[in-house]
Amino acid sequence: MPVTTPDSTARDTLSAKEATRIALFAQGMRGPRLRGGPAKVVHHLRGVQLDTICVLARSHELVNFARLGALPRKKIEDAYWGRRSQTFEYWSHAACVLPLELWPAYAAKRRARAARGFRWHQLQDHQRSCADVVARLRDGGPLTARGLGGAKKSGTWWDWSEIKIAAEWMLDVGTVVCRERRGFERVYDLAEGAIPEELLGLEFDDESCARILVESAGRAMGVATIADLAAYHGLRNSVVRSVLANTSLRAVRVEGWRDRAYLAENAEAGLASGLRGRTVLLSPFDSLLWDRARLERLFHFTYRLEAYVPAPKRVVGYYAMPILAGDRIVGLVDPKRAGDTLHARHVVIHDTRAIEHIAVALREAATWVGCEHVVIDRVTPTESHTALRAALL
Repeated sequence: MPVTTPDSTARDTLSAKEATRIALFAQGMRGPRLRGGPAKVVHHLRGVQLDTICVLARSHELVNFARLGALPRKKIEDAYWGRRSQTFEYWSHAACVLPLELWPAYAAKRRARAARGFRWHQLQDHQRSCADVVARLRDGGPLTARGLGGAKKSGTWWDWSEIKIAAEWMLDVGTVVCRERRGFERVYDLAEGAIPEELLGLEFDDESCARILVESAGRAMGVATIADLAAYHGLRNSVVRSVLANTSLRAVRVEGWRDRAYLAENAEAGLASGLRGRTVLLSPFDSLLWDRARLERLFHFTYRLEAYVPAPKRVVGYYAMPILAGDRIVGLVDPKRAGDTLHARHVVIHDTRAIEHIAVALREAATWVGCEHVVIDRVTPTESHTALRAALL
């Protein structure tokens, strides 16, 4: 798609604050609440990351909660999984639920994985194992790895069975697709039946795939550098550079950003949109937070997920969730559910003017996950502990 000629009045410079507002609007966190429910969230964000960690809720549920409020969690699951959904799962930024319309755009990634010829797990008999999975799916319909014959050879999570390795390999190359999860287990199905014919039959070359994904990333972020655009759908910087001239993204400067940025079509609508009143807890795997360098540019906020850090070395906590208030990140909370109580094991407050907002956000999250009580275990700075507890009453 050729670049449209920019309007002569179009701005070529944005302030840092304007860039943040544009990014929040693009991510569905500013302006009118997204209509269309969880399915609209996947479409709007161009991908929602999945993760096995479940503290308050699964990460993909938290992403919807942050944008849509306290939806029933079953409504989220129903919108994400099954042939009636408009989604599929694949490797993008990470393992993500993606809009079904992007299936053809991932052809280049599928071809690259096929050309590599292997995963990190090796198959003992590649041809026979893959043929076995195809036959079982053809005979038995969509199946989990357990339904195919077992996911693991032993108790360790990485010791996959031959059938699981084969199923994952065929997912990588597009013979098999995941459009459903059961108990958070992938359900494998043959792409020939699970992907609509009009999408399955589209054959895009590598350049077309890259252009579509760069446009998609730009739309989801509003304003972004080349590195930002590459990270969003798991592309290389060089690939982004090679197609930028054939996209609708327009080069701009953002004050305080070292690298040139690129503005999506209609992204400046975010400057005219109002702030939302909610203060929300964000999943560590929310697409607003995917790129830590971008996060620091947008919010002057340094963040590290400590779930994979040994407990004695954690500074904030296992699953510290950033707290977004308007266009600022005002703190962190490390939550844990225990029965009908939400324990805020550690609350780090960056802006003491936001204490009331943080309290409201904690109560709202607790109610959503079925907790009747909120208990504050630790606060930094310690002198804010009393004020936060009082705000929760």
